[in-house]
Amino acid sequence: MSSTPHPAHEVDCGVVVVTYNSASHLGALLTSISEASRTASTRVVVVDNGSTDGTTDLVEASDAVLVRSAANLGYAGGINEGRRRVGPCRHVLVLNPDLRLEPEAIDRLLAAFRTDPSVGAAVPRLVDPDGRTRRSLRRDPTLLRAIGDAILGDIVRPRPGWSTEQVDADEAYQQRHAIEWATGAAIMVSADCDRAIGDWDEAYFMYSEEVDHAVRIREAGYRIDFVPDAIAVHEEGGSGTNPDLVALLALNRVRLYRSRHGRVRTALFRLVVGAHELSRGWRAERRASAAVTLGLRPPPSFPMAAPIAGVPW
Repeated sequence: MSSTPHPAHEVDCGVVVVTYNSASHLGALLTSISEASRTASTRVVVVDNGSTDGTTDLVEASDAVLVRSAANLGYAGGINEGRRRVGPCRHVLVLNPDLRLEPEAIDRLLAAFRTDPSVGAAVPRLVDPDGRTRRSLRRDPTLLRAIGDAILGDIVRPRPGWSTEQVDADEAYQQRHAIEWATGAAIMVSADCDRAIGDWDEAYFMYSEEVDHAVRIREAGYRIDFVPDAIAVHEEGGSGTNPDLVALLALNRVRLYRSRHGRVRTALFRLVVGAHELSRGWRAERRASAAVTLGLRPPPSFPMAAPIAGVPW
């Protein structure tokens, strides 16, 4: 790996961005960081997983520190490399490259830690490019919630919390409060919490790593707060129609569940996730994902760590 050396002085916020062919979005994010941190000192590290679209040229022309990965580390691996390279900081902010921070967003996230010492992490409110709030808050995965999401999906909204992972209530997006987890586009973690939790779990490569990380934060006794006046605009490319990415998303839901539940419950959860994919079978990538999830086809060829015990991939 290679990178530009970073200074040793401590900053309020070390920003970690993991990129892969992100040139079309990254410039807007890097430009927005200075306005988002009007009172806070920042240092930005961009970990690039082998881009070929000019992403690295864009970073080298900015004030950010560029880290070129020797291989595609995945999202969790890229975050860990960025954490190691960001230097002394009081907080670590992990951002997707397809975000644009609104003015003072970083300052407002930092304020959440000053007002409550039990806060170990904070997330902003995500909006789409038209300014509409994205439903980014989530509840922990359970078998009942998986069944509810498989059967009802987005057809019946809102619905009781026991039947869905997604938090739909408007009031949940209007006030600061403790959450279970949020989609992983943006999260700020205090240095103390980051040291206590340690590395993001690279077994996931990408998808579900933010859920695992959030669970470990709460298990360590810290809170995760949603801060609605800290705003980030999210383009959200998502997994698109790449069959391997769609399958990996489903597989990692099962991996995560197995890491905290027994074989029997995991087997049921796996069947429900596979049925969820199959119920969306009008899309070819979802049919392929169902076959992989149910063990009828081999998993994607993405580099992954050793399988979690009891999950046959």
